[in-house]
Amino acid sequence: MKPETLSTSGLPAPQQFDAWMRCWYDGIVDIVPHHSRCSGFRAQRRSWQIGGCILSRVEMPAASIERSITHIRRNPIDHWIVTLSGQAPILLSNGDKIVNVPPRTVLVVSLGREFSSDRAEDSRLQLYIPRDKFADLAPALDRACSTVLGTTLGSLLGDYLGLLERILPDSAPDELDRFNDAIGAMVAACLASARDRADQAGPQIDLVWLERIRCAVRTYLRSPALGPRLLCQRLSISRSNLYRLMDAEGGVARYIQRQRLFAAYSLLSDPSVDRPITVIGEELCFADTSGFSRAFRREFSASPSEVRAAARTGQKPSESSAHAKSAAARTPYSMLRTI
Repeated sequence: MKPETLSTSGLPAPQQFDAWMRCWYDGIVDIVPHHSRCSGFRAQRRSWQIGGCILSRVEMPAASIERSITHIRRNPIDHWIVTLSGQAPILLSNGDKIVNVPPRTVLVVSLGREFSSDRAEDSRLQLYIPRDKFADLAPALDRACSTVLGTTLGSLLGDYLGLLERILPDSAPDELDRFNDAIGAMVAACLASARDRADQAGPQIDLVWLERIRCAVRTYLRSPALGPRLLCQRLSISRSNLYRLMDAEGGVARYIQRQRLFAAYSLLSDPSVDRPITVIGEELCFADTSGFSRAFRREFSASPSEVRAAARTGQKPSESSAHAKSAAARTPYSMLRTI
């Protein structure tokens, strides 16, 4: 699904700010750029309609934003906005309350309340949740308004927003209405402590944890220390939860070995890589060449040297290798690797 995109970059610099305000923010908030409007206001918004929600990636120059009581009276929408800040902090003021929002942190605001904020030039992710379609979330979202969600569950919610952004381009329009329940359950679980809320969002939370595990394994793939202990330490996840999540992959050790074998296959299939097979095996933490070769053959029904020879002669990967990759992709975790 393609997002709806609004960009000011194709307009003359003096017209950019007015176009930005007119097309999206007019009547909802006031924006005061930190620099002269005449110098330009290069901004972009990509938005997806997801059932009753809107997910937007906003890239905007430094500015101050205000929603006053006048705005609320003239335009009385009261949607919540769940914002994942970018690389720059946000300074939020809500009445007498001043909140410093660190980078990469989730913040909830309500368009039904007055607020003002100062933001540096940055890119941020925003989920607009309409009150009338998510009335059951009202107590949790209202309590969370103007509060920094710096907890583990708040971090999970931020990762979930990023995951949504990544999968939406490959989603069919007729699938999006079904996202409502999943999004509502995830937001509820991350804002409320009740166990029944967390149970409702279990599959969504698992997807985020699986994505975190995938990224950590990729980061430490060439480290001999990579294993359950390191993953638990780096991800702040319990060993029992890690084992549960990786059960469909045959266990943590099996998954790590498979990813190392896939990395070796990729290197051996690249004619420009001329490092010896022994070195490639050592780089990917296999203890000895014979053990590496046996594991490689079990996975791909071909030896490392056969795959390298085929690549250098321009042959395609064997059918057994393709079958192995296809089989791996059928598990929920492996499907995430394609996102």
